[in-house]
Amino acid sequence: MEGITEGVNNMSLAVDSQKKNRIQVSNTKKPLFFYVNLAKRYMQQYADVELSALGMAIATVVTVAEILKNSGFAVEKKIMTSTVDIKDGARGRPVQKPKIEITLAKSDTFDELMAAANEDKEAADAQEQN
Repeated sequence: MEGITEGVNNMSLAVDSQKKNRIQVSNTKKPLFFYVNLAKRYMQQYADVELSALGMAIATVVTVAEILKNSGFAVEKKIMTSTVDIKDGARGRPVQKPKIEITLAKSDTFDELMAAANEDKEAADAQEQN
């Protein structure tokens, strides 16, 4: 019985350690602006967002971060790089992959920019209906 309790406690720790404001970016699954818009929604909800990627997806994360910074929505808080051991599917042996984590915070003008973007979208939607 003791082992089961320990397992349940460890399981809840694993859930807690996964951040709610983290976006794991892939360079194959979604278009670039899917991640840009998702990051904006996360910043509305959590005030900051952590973009994370492995290997070839690192370029996508950097591009998403730069779009958000250059358009005035975000400011850079932290950049962390590391390597992680991933099991190679074909051979089953560990392979080291580069990893990047970029934490962005809402800019001072974030709320104003979001409001302006929403107004532009509503105006465009209204024009389409006419």
